[in-house]
Amino acid sequence: MQMSKQIVSKFPARATAAFCLITAGGLSYQANFLPYFSDSSVSQGFFRSSRAIRTIVVTVADYKYSLHGLSKDCDEYRHLLSEVHLRSAKRLLKLCEINKGFYVKAGQFVSSLRQVPKEYSLTLSLLQDQVVPCDFKVIKEVIISNLGQDLSDVFTWLEEQPIAAASIGQVHHAMLKNHQEVAIKVQYPGLEKKMKLDTRIMYFLSEFVAWFFPEYRFRWLISEFTEAVSLELDFVQEARNSETIARNFKNNKFVRVPHIFWDFTTKQVLTMQFCRGHKVDDVEFLNGKKINLEKVAKLLLEVFAEMIFIHGFLHGDPHPVLLDFGICKKLDEVFRLEYCQLWKALILSDSKKIHHLAERFGVGKYYRYLPIIFSGRTIDSKSVLEKGMLVEEQKKLKQDLKGLTIEDISSFMESLPSDLLIILRTDELLRSAISKLGASKWLRLQTYGKYASFGLSPKLNPRSDLKVVALYTRLVGNIEYIHLRLAIGVMNIVVWMEKLKRYLIKFRIKMSAAGKGMLTAFFNCNLKV
Repeated sequence: MQMSKQIVSKFPARATAAFCLITAGGLSYQANFLPYFSDSSVSQGFFRSSRAIRTIVVTVADYKYSLHGLSKDCDEYRHLLSEVHLRSAKRLLKLCEINKGFYVKAGQFVSSLRQVPKEYSLTLSLLQDQVVPCDFKVIKEVIISNLGQDLSDVFTWLEEQPIAAASIGQVHHAMLKNHQEVAIKVQYPGLEKKMKLDTRIMYFLSEFVAWFFPEYRFRWLISEFTEAVSLELDFVQEARNSETIARNFKNNKFVRVPHIFWDFTTKQVLTMQFCRGHKVDDVEFLNGKKINLEKVAKLLLEVFAEMIFIHGFLHGDPHPVLLDFGICKKLDEVFRLEYCQLWKALILSDSKKIHHLAERFGVGKYYRYLPIIFSGRTIDSKSVLEKGMLVEEQKKLKQDLKGLTIEDISSFMESLPSDLLIILRTDELLRSAISKLGASKWLRLQTYGKYASFGLSPKLNPRSDLKVVALYTRLVGNIEYIHLRLAIGVMNIVVWMEKLKRYLIKFRIKMSAAGKGMLTAFFNCNLKV
């Protein structure tokens, strides 16, 4: 608490009183809520929550004191704000590492969002979802209590050492009595109680941050995180998600989803087929096997594009190994079609359509920024899509972004529909993976555009049983589909011509160098003669 004392001692009396109020309020909040838990949960929850409250109080005081009296438009303010962001992110990193569990999940969740300051996303990205494995005696008790049988009655063998451990559970390698090799995912006991306490404290802290800084509103973030974690804690739902994705990709020879053994699966124990493999972004392994990195990136993008634009059922937490199906979301059908339309508008630079769809998504005020978020271009960009922004456009964008406030960002994020939020988070994780694989940004745009056109195809979306309406819908859909496919085709030709141009230039340089070498050798021979 030495740091917090230093900050508070320099801060005005009103802030000091508020500092004490937050701490007292947080402790009383815990006191009201903790009686619902066992003695062990009370003590653990109290210490975790106290650390969280202390960290947030110190952070609020740091922002208030460090930026006090400065104009938000001056360079000094922006410089100091970045420093405070970094200090605060380091505090949160330390809090997550000490509190573990859902705090680690929360930190990872925040780090995957492009909408948070880069100081937070970069610092919190250091969190690793690796924890000290739980004692096997505890894991054994969970398995027996859930399956209702002794381990020897179910398994021929079960390795006590887990092959993976994360914040909500760990995975063990085993073999069933029928000689089927399986992976058993076991949830740590008491997680639901911990989640209820931890997330309520997070809600409490977000409200107090908003009280100090009305422009900093994070309730939307806590809501999304709470929903995601709740989904992850239900292994039965995860098993259903796995089977849904398996059905959706049954004709795709590149996608393999482990079989679920329902007789040995409950809300806390998930038993699935054991599959061997490597992380999709393990560049060293892929290079060693002489596997084309760009083809891997393309396949990865196509799988998720098919989920979003065609199936409308999205794996919302794409780790380098796609075996965890806890966070999956069924997209609203109207939203799916409108998201396809958005990508059509982005590819065709149709600013009016983008504005209309932004209104539909509830962010009409910020429609100009949708192309920047999704395609890396400004809404009035004159450059070719695959080449990115011109220098003049970049300068203008920097000026525009300076006019954005934290209030604007909070308002934008609060207004986004839940379906779009999960797509934004998934897309950011995908961008990270394909970047490691060295794939171009154009590959993502091309793939999304192509699958958006598939998603608009009337063959995939019969929206009416009435013959006249159905015929009209099919006609309009066909026109939209052909239009977008032609646009993507033209762009592909442009990209191909650019590649050909670069190849010919390199070839000419080589030939020129070779020609000079031959002439030099010829003259040298003549001189010797």
